[in-house]
Amino acid sequence: MDQHRFEQAKEKIIGKDRRRQGIGTLREKNIHAILKHYYAPDEKMHEVSIENYVADIYTGKEIIEIQTRSFNKMREKLKKFLPLCPVTIVYPMPHEKWLIWIDEETGSLSPKRKSPKRGNIYEAFFEFYKIKQYLYSPNLHLKIVLLDMEEFRLLNGFGKDRKKGSSRYERVPLAMVEEVSIKKKEDFIQLVPRGLKEPFTSLDYAKKACVSISIAQTALNILNSLNIVERRGRTGHSYLYTIKE
Repeated sequence: MDQHRFEQAKEKIIGKDRRRQGIGTLREKNIHAILKHYYAPDEKMHEVSIENYVADIYTGKEIIEIQTRSFNKMREKLKKFLPLCPVTIVYPMPHEKWLIWIDEETGSLSPKRKSPKRGNIYEAFFEFYKIKQYLYSPNLHLKIVLLDMEEFRLLNGFGKDRKKGSSRYERVPLAMVEEVSIKKKEDFIQLVPRGLKEPFTSLDYAKKACVSISIAQTALNILNSLNIVERRGRTGHSYLYTIKE
């Protein structure tokens, strides 16, 4: 990570002393734009047309895609891009998050409140599963980027406080905390929690990684298919896994 370059990219997009005083002062896709400038400060590399698709970044040697939402949208691009050159998908995730609520009628902002939920890199498996067929490609690289951020939400939900079911308006990154790089399939070993006693089940993985059982099952499905872990029988209704040497 290069914190200085990240601050430069952030200042270029949102301004060092920017003040947000209503909905009109916010701009969509701040995280996407900041990371695009972080990984490629030269704007000539941005938004390059390749094979009838637009790549976020093309350096001349590799394509970099900043994917802030569902990886479903990446499948067609990967089908076209991977035979041509290396492709890195950057997936930003919240580390620590402060919530700010926007009243659409008045434009006023609530005081920011720290969310009790903390980011978890293992939750990235939910998105990785959507491109599972491409995870075997030597041309595909992944970066999970954990960011501290402010999240602005509209008070347009239901309930007395109008927060349940509300819409997310924008996320503004504050700092880059961690970057996990997966350059080859063997690097997925980073996403096996340390301290797992073998053999282990999906429930053991879930507890160690602090994720839901469904995410743990998805993670082990992928890790097994990539030969990072292997199944060694069952206990009850659960598979037993060991880490492959």
